Amino acid sequence: MRRFLCICVLSLCSGAAFAQDLSIAAAADLQFAFKDVAARFEKQTGHHVQVTFGSSGNFFAQIQNGAPFDLFFSADSDYPKKLEAAGLTEPGSFYSYAVGKIALWAPKGAAFDVSRGLRILLDPSIKKIAIANPEHAPYGRAAVAALKHENLYDQVSSKFVIGENISQTATFVASGNADVGIIALSLALSPTMQNDGKYEEVPPADYPPLEQAAVILKSSKQKETGHEFIAFLKSPATTEIMRQYGFAVPKP
Repeated sequence: MRRFLCICVLSLCSGAAFAQDLSIAAAADLQFAFKDVAARFEKQTGHHVQVTFGSSGNFFAQIQNGAPFDLFFSADSDYPKKLEAAGLTEPGSFYSYAVGKIALWAPKGAAFDVSRGLRILLDPSIKKIAIANPEHAPYGRAAVAALKHENLYDQVSSKFVIGENISQTATFVASGNADVGIIALSLALSPTMQNDGKYEEVPPADYPPLEQAAVILKSSKQKETGHEFIAFLKSPATTEIMRQYGFAVPKP
């Protein structure tokens, strides 16, 4: 589990001799969904893809400093909009591709019942709560907003274990370094985490919508392939994959 969740780069080339045609910076909540999406894209088009997963805020800073990505899939829409305003994106490439959701997740052996929702975090047996860093991870900001909505933040913030991104946050709980975590629903729905734990979706009304957006970067030398990937993402088969991982997907 720990090794599986800590993967940062997904390379879909079958050998080192293949050159990467498309380099994608993707929010960590997409780790499992994009494994399926990118593999199908490569099989259908023959383009080779490399996806790097991490914090949207960190990617935003890296792209501002010239990181050589072709596309950026953020866990919110603000970072792509800021890149667009700075003239760093391909005009007209902005696409709101999904709305994310958060969930409580705990190992199957946990003594408490996550189906009770966020109020369970007041249980004295819970000593550590994993959340993503709200300074640069949109899912961390959503977790903080939900806790404040339920008037729980001040009571539980001293228990926080902060993950660099939402994937690391999930790893903290899966590895026993936290008792429970507020993670992306897309990670909770991954086969491994479903087998090893239990989850309860946090009501979407408890936090601002996690509207996720993508852009093609102006510096990309693979703009045509980037447009092709976004078009592939809009296809019915691909949107169904995204829905299976808990994302709300806009109509084409």
